[in-house]
Amino acid sequence: MSLTAITAPTAPAAIGTYSQAIKVGNTVYLSGQIPLIPQTLQLHTGSMEEQIQQVLQNLRAVAQAAGGDLQDIVKLTVYLTDLTHFPVVNEIMSRHFQPPYPARAVVGVASLPKGANIEMEAILQLPS
Repeated sequence: MSLTAITAPTAPAAIGTYSQAIKVGNTVYLSGQIPLIPQTLQLHTGSMEEQIQQVLQNLRAVAQAAGGDLQDIVKLTVYLTDLTHFPVVNEIMSRHFQPPYPARAVVGVASLPKGANIEMEAILQLPS
């Protein structure tokens, strides 16, 4: 079984010792994305809705570099520093995903890299 590192030039570059994603067979493990603007690597400071949109844009860029898209996500993990944003996560997700929705966990955390309010990681299953 071979591992392939996935790099998406339209997503933020890794800010540590990790790959944006790793492909194993038809499964792709996407590293966590925070609302970094790819061109500047600066944190998006807009509304929570805008931050979630940026995270999903970043995940989509990596998914597409791997040969898939958001609809190929089978498991999504969302990390929030404030769980009161849970309803807006649901609302934004309804714009980007259709049934069957991916399995999902939402986890409240004390802090995230660069002071972000949200991070999402995903597992993608590519079509055969």
